[in-house]
Amino acid sequence: MPSILTIIVATDANNGIGIRNTLPWHLPEDLAHFKRTTSGHPIIMGRKTFESIGRPLPNRRNIVITRNPDWQHEGVETVTSVEAAAALINGSENPTDGEKEAFIIGGAEIYTTALPLCNRMIVTEIDKIFDCDAFFPARDPQQWQEISRASHHSSTHNFAYAFVVYQRR
Repeated sequence: MPSILTIIVATDANNGIGIRNTLPWHLPEDLAHFKRTTSGHPIIMGRKTFESIGRPLPNRRNIVITRNPDWQHEGVETVTSVEAAAALINGSENPTDGEKEAFIIGGAEIYTTALPLCNRMIVTEIDKIFDCDAFFPARDPQQWQEISRASHHSSTHNFAYAFVVYQRR
């Protein structure tokens, strides 16, 4: 069965996703949501995102997109494009049930490239503006329909956030 590519991302109120290759916020609830959602599934990321994490994430097949054919890291597979990552997952011998869905986890350039190939997005929408230098592409409401929303409030940081699922129309 071909894999489903899903984007998972956290954005601020201006679609900001990062600054200097780090997250501009610390929201443990979002990190737990990310872990619950992606565990047991392949994750696809750019090299800079991988380097910001610093290690392969456990209980996930880690696939890193890089233009450098010599770049390697123990515990990850490398490819040169989002399309090659999808082909790698679809070409797996005996994929596990968890591999029916793969998650695009960043960064900005990878999200932009992957967006036309994805049919679903899981977005943590943070209702606050942070200082960011990397942004998620604007969602076209003609192409994306919200199908679920779970709203929350961080008492620690005093801002609202929501876990939102969008489906391509």
